[in-house]
Amino acid sequence: MTTVERMANENHESGDPYLQYRALSVSAVASMILAIMSLPALLLPTLLVLPAIGIAVGLYSVATLRKRQSEFVGYKVAVVGLIASFLILATGGGYAFYDYSTEVPEGYERISFEQLQPDKVNAPQFPIPPSAVALDGKRIFVKGYVHPGLDRRKGIRQFVLVPDMKTCCFGGQPELTDMIEVTLKEPLRIDYSYARRRLAGTLKVSPHKKPVSGLDGVYYQLEADYVR
Repeated sequence: MTTVERMANENHESGDPYLQYRALSVSAVASMILAIMSLPALLLPTLLVLPAIGIAVGLYSVATLRKRQSEFVGYKVAVVGLIASFLILATGGGYAFYDYSTEVPEGYERISFEQLQPDKVNAPQFPIPPSAVALDGKRIFVKGYVHPGLDRRKGIRQFVLVPDMKTCCFGGQPELTDMIEVTLKEPLRIDYSYARRRLAGTLKVSPHKKPVSGLDGVYYQLEADYVR
């Protein structure tokens, strides 16, 4: 017997003719649906917004149904959806925090593509910022996506890393400071995918563009000894 059927039977057995015609709360159903949709957030931190929304909808639904029990059914559904969303957010958020705090290999400095962008306020005359020049020769850890401009799809040793899915998936010419030419040390290899990559290695920074096949060139090169 479904949840809706059980609630209908409860209303019928209560003997109250008004309770027999209560409507199922839309917000209660939405709370449960959001909880189910939130399950992938356990592995994908970018989806943690879904259980957060589920909690908000669940709280609203529970509060509303407490006040309007004579008009709507679905209180238990709302409570289950609320609890499920909370557990998913707590578990997924905890996993994301642990993953973030342990993903950088020992001896490497975490950087982002934002640190590689030109300083248009303090040093507009330079194509790369002084902060990026200071990273030359440093052992760094960076995350990004493999640019699709490749001559092969498996066993890849050299590729261009870009910061976002837009550039990754649709190709084209990224900004010069949005590219890092990566060369994997032996015997490391990857296969092309849309997955976000994590790399660590020694960064080389040059104010002069290095030609790259199919692209304008790069200022940044990474000799990577770690890839995930």
